[in-house]
Amino acid sequence: MVRLPMMTELLRQLFKKPATNAFPARYLPPSVTTFLHKVALGEAAINPPMPVPPKFRGKITYDRESCIGCQLCLKVCPAHAIEFLPTTKRVRIYVAQCIFCSQCNDICPKDCLHMTDEFLLATENRFADCQIVE
Repeated sequence: MVRLPMMTELLRQLFKKPATNAFPARYLPPSVTTFLHKVALGEAAINPPMPVPPKFRGKITYDRESCIGCQLCLKVCPAHAIEFLPTTKRVRIYVAQCIFCSQCNDICPKDCLHMTDEFLLATENRFADCQIVE
């Protein structure tokens, strides 16, 4: 008989409770939300976050005024996260689809696309206002 150790582990994991918390913050356990409430009242303090490393590729920003509508960013985007709006000759970027490769930033002749240090982008709605850059 062939022994399948992976099958044993698979069955064990199938019935185990998840070890992680669901993310957006509204799903945090009561112990964490109580702590955050104390922070808001000034009764507790949070350690400052670690700074992001140099050249970090976070959420993309777009300067509409300097954009000339050349569409080069559309051509190089491997994730097809950029849409051209012909009426305004500008672009719309879907952050949930972006893979943060920064190729659009590198090719832009007017330097109107930039990567920020913002990295907390999780949301349940990929078409939310915070997930679309115009």
